[in-house]
Amino acid sequence: MARRQIESLFLDGPAGRIEAIIEEPAGAAPSEAVLVCHPHPLGGGTMHNKVVYRMARALRSRGAVVLRFNFRGVHLSQGVHDDGRGETEDARAALSFLTARYPGLPYTLAGFSFGSRVSVRLASTIDGVPPRRLILAGYPTVYRNHELLQSLRIPRLFVHSTNDEFGPKTELQSLYDRLWHPKQLLWIEATDHFFADALDAFEHAVSGL
Repeated sequence: MARRQIESLFLDGPAGRIEAIIEEPAGAAPSEAVLVCHPHPLGGGTMHNKVVYRMARALRSRGAVVLRFNFRGVHLSQGVHDDGRGETEDARAALSFLTARYPGLPYTLAGFSFGSRVSVRLASTIDGVPPRRLILAGYPTVYRNHELLQSLRIPRLFVHSTNDEFGPKTELQSLYDRLWHPKQLLWIEATDHFFADALDAFEHAVSGL
């Protein structure tokens, strides 16, 4: 059986080095490039978070090359937390590396929780070729500013727990209903924001996007 290619590396970022992992699908050239952003650093979020890992594995199973990275101040990434502003620039640097390494491939921005908000912010400020889609897992509605998300016209694909304490079902559904098409929302029967007891179902849902 062919094995996936995995590489640990450091990228040049605006606050210093960025710790990252890039993984290619097994047995074939990648058909898509995906950048995956992790949850809130101050809550213990890293690129090794279970939801982030499952998301990356699901996308690799569909032929994507996936880049995960640690935001500034997390593990071996340099810098200090910047409340989403600097983290967006970290993501921009990681995306620049990914698209330069795989020129011509369509690319997707993906993220979990805080990482989903960073993905939205980055997508809203890209000059040139936009992402083909956004995959937003556990998008936190507790932050009340959703103007950037509402203004985007690229496909936004939500995967959300039915019992998300940071994005209650009624709030996420109401926000989703206000968004322009194209869009998609998949509910996962889980016990909390982190898709507890439902990571297999989460991974299966992402692999079908």
